[in-house]
Amino acid sequence: MDLTILNAVAPVETYDEDPLDLMDEIDELKKSKDAAILAHFYVDGDLQDIADYTGDSLKLARDATQVPNSTIVFCGVHFMGESAKILSPSKKVLMPDLQAGCSLAESCPADKLAAYQADLRAKGHDFQTVAYINTTAAVKSLCDWIVTSGNAREIIDRVPADKEILFVPDQHLGRYLSSVTGRPMILWPGSCMVHEVFSIQDLLRAKRNNPGSIVMAHPECPANVLDVSDFIGGTEKMRKYVASFAEKKTFLVATEANMIHPLAKLAPQHEYIPVPGIMASTGETCACNRCPHMARNTLQKVRDCLRDGRPEITWQPYFAQAQEVLQRSLLQ
Repeated sequence: MDLTILNAVAPVETYDEDPLDLMDEIDELKKSKDAAILAHFYVDGDLQDIADYTGDSLKLARDATQVPNSTIVFCGVHFMGESAKILSPSKKVLMPDLQAGCSLAESCPADKLAAYQADLRAKGHDFQTVAYINTTAAVKSLCDWIVTSGNAREIIDRVPADKEILFVPDQHLGRYLSSVTGRPMILWPGSCMVHEVFSIQDLLRAKRNNPGSIVMAHPECPANVLDVSDFIGGTEKMRKYVASFAEKKTFLVATEANMIHPLAKLAPQHEYIPVPGIMASTGETCACNRCPHMARNTLQKVRDCLRDGRPEITWQPYFAQAQEVLQRSLLQ
């Protein structure tokens, strides 16, 4: 992974149009276009506030199958829009920006995975491939199981004990799952550009400067961050965790900074401090715990895609094979 890309920090969103006017226009377009908006916890708070469904990857994948509307607008990144279309093929699935990609998905191209699988089999390995949902549909079509941070342990337990596990693409999540399940894994060397960049020095400093604070980390974080964390879990588990404390607490949050928005809405009594990242080229800390791909989703782009009916995720031939593994892993 080329860490120089981590300096491409997403700028604070500014609008040429009044955000409140955009929200009103979006509400009208949703009605006229028979559309529902799904928004991931990592997009900006204003998009979460106008959404009909918010959540993590697992919840939104399931929500996509229950949406009564004929059109879905997915505020997230490309693999999420693909998954929504695969699980709800009769729906029209729009995305505000098709360029909203994912560093994890990009780290594991389908052709390279297929070649590696073939090489492992040639060497006598008898394995099943478990893929984090942060992968392209083409990669999913090559896999036996799909996991999210919310269901990963459950799925790992479903892999036959006599099979090896090839886990792709997130090496940090795979290493964490191996440690908590006791299952050895062959790890693909991928990582998330947001979770990879957290500054352990600044995390320790923030913990020292906030006595009694609780460190929450996403399992995509490197081991050195997880080692000093008080709670490790995906976004939905983070929400349940903060809601379990009635008295005020200070949480140091090691995941995408927009996650603080749903945490604060659910449990406003607490203080939430985002753990800073570190800029690889200079060593300086920064606010690069923002995903530049998620930041491509804006109110203006949501309005435009509703109005114009594009960009659209269209059905691809390999979606059919990806559909089987997604349904078995996420819906059954």
